[in-house]
Amino acid sequence: MGKNNKKKTSLPNEKHLLLPLHSTAATTPVVDTHTHLLTTYSWYRSKYVTGKFNDIYEFVRGLYVGRNVKAIVDVWCEPPMPRSWKELADSAISPRDRATKWGGVDYWFVMGDHEAKHYNDEVEQTILEAMTHPRCVGWGEIGLDYHYDHSPRQLQQEILTRQLRIAVALKKPLTIHTREAEEDTERILKAEVPADHPIHIHCFTDSPEFARRLLDHFPNLHIGITGVISYSTNTNTAATVRHMVSRPEGPRFLLETDAPYMVPSNLYDSLSEVKGRLPICHTAMIPWVADFAAASGIDGWDTARIMRRANENACKVYGITIN
Repeated sequence: MGKNNKKKTSLPNEKHLLLPLHSTAATTPVVDTHTHLLTTYSWYRSKYVTGKFNDIYEFVRGLYVGRNVKAIVDVWCEPPMPRSWKELADSAISPRDRATKWGGVDYWFVMGDHEAKHYNDEVEQTILEAMTHPRCVGWGEIGLDYHYDHSPRQLQQEILTRQLRIAVALKKPLTIHTREAEEDTERILKAEVPADHPIHIHCFTDSPEFARRLLDHFPNLHIGITGVISYSTNTNTAATVRHMVSRPEGPRFLLETDAPYMVPSNLYDSLSEVKGRLPICHTAMIPWVADFAAASGIDGWDTARIMRRANENACKVYGITIN
């Protein structure tokens, strides 16, 4: 066997996870409409085994407080759902707990089953229980992924349809995942979801034409922008942002990280001392997502205006408040 000359990527010092205060975030609240908090913290612990944050609450207070993070929408979508979902949700019920445990960050969550092959009556009962919680603001993420095809496509469609029917009956906002499944996603959504239902198409990377058709049909549908907008392999998201800005009603976008995935590539312009790449994305990176969107060829929309509009949209879709 030949010698493995692959260069190892150095792990940046943990201190670099605490980002500098972005100039826009100093005056504009940071709201992350899609983050996987338990997974993000688990990745953190796996990368920094002796890291200083001993639990999720310390992680949030340590990295988000002082960075004007006001609200997060946490996502539970990989069954079987750990019971920690309820522990975190319960810890955010009272204003006192949100102040002491969460450092003043408003914690909200959604739940759904993104792994169709694991969906069963027990999973559904857990989701239904979650829907009654006062911090639950939607059903998701759910949808079709024809890129990875973790479940057979017909089964993906059947489970998506089943969940949509329940969520619509409960009048819960929808968080939708769709990747390389434009035709089937559009067909199922139009067949099962009332036109005026609130929908978040999260981490959008499909064609701008697909986005336009959805936006035309669903007046309360919004499109999620993540750090993937900054990747050279993806031009669809920036083109979709330009289309949304040109629409008469104004842009219906949401800002999200999909943490721990997809660190914005432009973040490193602000981290000159970092050697290597940060191993996780997190909510305090939202302003850099907005930065790249602002630089994608849209006149009159700077970072602050994009963040303000996205925050307004978050309140419309999920009914959250930003303190």
